[in-house]
Amino acid sequence: MITNNLSIRKATRLILSASFFLLVIFFSYTSQAQESDGIPTDESVVSAGESLFKGNCAQCHDIHEVVIGPALKDVHERRPKEWLLKWVKNSQKVIASGDEYAVALFNEYNKNVMPSYPFSDEQVTSLLAYIKVESTKEPVKAEVAAAGDAAGVAAADDSIPSSYLTAIFVVLIVVLILILVVLGLIISVLRKYLNESSELNEEDVEVVNQKFDLFGLLQSNAFIGLVIFLFTAIVLKTLIDGAFTIGVQQGYMPTQPIAFSHELHAGQYEIDCNYCHTGVRKAKSANIPSPNICMNCHSGIKNVGGASGVSPEIAKIYAAIDYNPETGEYGNNPKPIEWVRVHNLPDLAYFNHSQHVKVGGLECQTCHGPVEEMEVVYQYSTLTMGWCINCHRETDVNTKGNEYYTNLVELHEEHSKEPMKVEDIGGLECSKCHY
Repeated sequence: MITNNLSIRKATRLILSASFFLLVIFFSYTSQAQESDGIPTDESVVSAGESLFKGNCAQCHDIHEVVIGPALKDVHERRPKEWLLKWVKNSQKVIASGDEYAVALFNEYNKNVMPSYPFSDEQVTSLLAYIKVESTKEPVKAEVAAAGDAAGVAAADDSIPSSYLTAIFVVLIVVLILILVVLGLIISVLRKYLNESSELNEEDVEVVNQKFDLFGLLQSNAFIGLVIFLFTAIVLKTLIDGAFTIGVQQGYMPTQPIAFSHELHAGQYEIDCNYCHTGVRKAKSANIPSPNICMNCHSGIKNVGGASGVSPEIAKIYAAIDYNPETGEYGNNPKPIEWVRVHNLPDLAYFNHSQHVKVGGLECQTCHGPVEEMEVVYQYSTLTMGWCINCHRETDVNTKGNEYYTNLVELHEEHSKEPMKVEDIGGLECSKCHY
């Protein structure tokens, strides 16, 4: 009996060991099959590649469609990984080496120069991982919504707009007039009824038939005091409204020297804001794009919709940088494009884009509204002090992955069950924005 039990145990162990060995072989084979091309499909790597693609490649490339450059679907199957690493880092060097595929690709797409990127091998690999994953998905056509009217934009502020207060004031005056009219009708009906009654004495009849002295009412102290009060209230309200709107340019939509459409570039072509406004994640100011950024695309794109010739607006870019589209040569007489600033804070207020975008993780639309839907950019928010303070009171601090906030989070959780807001870390202190 003991011998049989030992035999059963040995057989069980043998089966388990064999099963474990087969599982190891299976998972090893699966892993090797998934990454046989050297491109991982790990979610974190794909996410990093997505950020790189949208920030650097989306303006010229799409996964499924030809934009300025070729569609990138299954590009990892068309060329070896080593070739792709060299191409992304410096495509002109690969072309200059005489690589037949590179030269043919360069000629096929009108000799548009692809910028060189100082990426590491890991970064390019993550980029290829994103393209690999997206290649397996069906293309999605995004619909771009029509641009909204700047005049109809609601202020992202808790205060009551001045137009609402004016409307309330007018409604109250109309209601008061209606009440006076109704009271007049009631008095008229009562007077008629009492005159027809036989129970009134002479004194009552005299009171009932007393005539209304309009001139006397206008000269009365009560009426004069009421008029003075209303006049003073209207003047004060006008002055206060005017004081609160000093420097507030919500809805401001200046005419620019070149008709640049954010709806086309950021909306239809999904060009990342960071591609043109290069300082938004690393500097105080987002900065106005220089013409050489425009030329990354418009050295090849000279008109909209593939029309012949150079469009008038693109011609203005060429004129500013003294570029000849026929010869592809630059002159020696460039002139700056005099863009009109749309969003402008007073000098007494300090605002840092990188702190809000990079550290805080805010999207551009939080402050600037749906820019990707704007044919002409306008100031979406009030950008007032109250508007900023309300945001600091309502916004959760982005502490994920940032050890700087570890101790602050622990202290906050000891005293509150609510998420830590910006105001909890000094976001309402005057010196944060005024120093």
